[in-house]
Amino acid sequence: MTAAVFFGCAFIAFGPALALYVFTIANESLRIIFLIAGAFFWLVSLLFSSLVWFVARAITESREEPIQKYLLIFGVLVSVFIQELFRFAYYRLLKKANEGLKTINPGETVPSMQLLAYVSGLGFGIMSGVFSFVNTLSDSLGPGTVGIHGDSPQFFLNSAFMTLVIILLHVFWGIVFFDGCEKKNWYILLIVLLTHLLVSAQTFINPYYGINLVSAYIIMVLMGIWAFFVAGGSCRSLKLCLLCQDKDFLLYNQRSR
Repeated sequence: MTAAVFFGCAFIAFGPALALYVFTIANESLRIIFLIAGAFFWLVSLLFSSLVWFVARAITESREEPIQKYLLIFGVLVSVFIQELFRFAYYRLLKKANEGLKTINPGETVPSMQLLAYVSGLGFGIMSGVFSFVNTLSDSLGPGTVGIHGDSPQFFLNSAFMTLVIILLHVFWGIVFFDGCEKKNWYILLIVLLTHLLVSAQTFINPYYGINLVSAYIIMVLMGIWAFFVAGGSCRSLKLCLLCQDKDFLLYNQRSR
């Protein structure tokens, strides 16, 4: 039973991200490099968040217990700010790299910023999901019985679905964030930051998993729709995609008639 929980939760949490990697990134070496670089930037943001946490923990170690309870909230909020700061730093790096590639090889096609936003967002999401869920996933192998002391027996399943939504949200946040930087619409960056803070803050209302998951998935759907249109999608292209019809093939058929 523990093996079934382990593999089931692992596939729920990382299955869609693995599929995105295999079908959209694995065949392009340049995309793999940008993906790994995005994951590295998230790791560096985690390092800085850990340093802030260590300093805050050392300062408040001798304080009263209520302060210790708020220390975790402080750590999560600071971590979100640092993650978005490093997302912006990664955007600046990719912008410089993209301009450099255009200068060196003017005749070759270079990746668009929308594509780079998607790849970097997936790198952020995968690394975030791994660090947030790997310890919980290892505990699912046992020993012990979930819920034996009154806790929710769906803890591992809820954690898997929450990890999935965080990974996909990082992809959508990356696309929307980069678009805001390109157009210099700084309020978009603020929206990304606030939604990131909101999703992270919802984890403090556990064990009310239903409220947490439903609200997180609503935010994910809204951000996904926004990212879809930002990336150049339209209702027509979505219809052609759902019907498995190629736009160029349809135009060719119409002209041949």
